[in-house]
Amino acid sequence: MRLVDYFYVTIPNKAGEGARLLQTLQQARVNLLAFSAFPQGRKAQVDFVPEDAAAFRAAAKKAKWKVVGPKKVFLVQGDDRLGACADLIGALARAGINVIAWDAVAVHGRYGAIFWVAPKDTKKTQKVINSMMVQIDPVAAAIATLGP
Repeated sequence: MRLVDYFYVTIPNKAGEGARLLQTLQQARVNLLAFSAFPQGRKAQVDFVPEDAAAFRAAAKKAKWKVVGPKKVFLVQGDDRLGACADLIGALARAGINVIAWDAVAVHGRYGAIFWVAPKDTKKTQKVINSMMVQIDPVAAAIATLGP
């Protein structure tokens, strides 16, 4: 598990806008650990977890993006297995932690997820993940905090 930065931008919710953002980062050689996008009315919010926050900021500044962040994200990686997401979200629920949003994917025996919790639950969530890492293979998850 490691603490990393995440950023977001709001863009028009229309074809090609996401591709434009990703191509800008590709041309600037900015590697992403995670990327998520979702609609918000006529706009879309695009979340980026860059491998190198300074490189991301430089590319975003050059492209004149209106970036929000950085905000902190905890990134954990591990092997895919049956019930990995169910185990983690269940442990968070038992600890009284509300998961605000969740994105997950599995590829070639590995899985990753990003999920958001309220800022007040960040430390508690870290403790839940740390206790699970002792009991099972590390869970691939990123915990993003909302708010300032």
